[in-house]
Amino acid sequence: MKIALLGYGKMGKIIERVAIDRGHSITLKADSKTKELDFTDSDVAIDFSLPSTAVSNIKNAIDAKVPVISGTTGWLEYYDDIVDYCNSNNSAFLYASNFSLGVNIFFEVNRVLAKLITKYSDYKLDIEEIHHTQKLDAPSGTAISLANDIILNSDYKNWTLDNPNSDEIKIEAKRIVDVPGTHVINYNSEVDAIEIKHTANNREGFAMGAVIAAEWIADKKGVFTMKEVLNIG
Repeated sequence: MKIALLGYGKMGKIIERVAIDRGHSITLKADSKTKELDFTDSDVAIDFSLPSTAVSNIKNAIDAKVPVISGTTGWLEYYDDIVDYCNSNNSAFLYASNFSLGVNIFFEVNRVLAKLITKYSDYKLDIEEIHHTQKLDAPSGTAISLANDIILNSDYKNWTLDNPNSDEIKIEAKRIVDVPGTHVINYNSEVDAIEIKHTANNREGFAMGAVIAAEWIADKKGVFTMKEVLNIG
């Protein structure tokens, strides 16, 4: 498979290594200085760029009829527009806030726990996420996904980085040097506490998941998530 890399920072370079190890080739390495994207020899595009360039990168791939997956966060106010753009152009698109296989299993555990515990009002909920100091957005896309899944499966209405109301989920975002990514869901009551946690030891898991998603989407049309890739849920 021939892969276009949209974003050639730390993640892009790890994805390149993983893709080559799996027998693929890289046909395009685009960074913020790249003026024109040429998808002529590409079967699929993987976008790990910047929030400011992600939308144009994705649209350029869709225009070229090249399936594209994106792990860039911080641009999701345009997500519905990209979905419409993809469908109207009969192309393929997949966004994930986190491509780690373990995190996507963690997402499912989070949904189940939210459903189970919602009728027990004694438990108060908060989310903690920790990432490296170079991460531009806060909270992380993964933390937002976790919060939104809880909201869909409970009586919570919103999430906040500030002091929460009773129907809001408090997210605490921490930035510490060289932390790939840690996410903790805490339920605390006066008598006990329940905690679920995912810790990324390095970025290899994110890259592997992205390449697996690219392999999966290469011959498809439509808009997908990692749930379809991993056949979860």
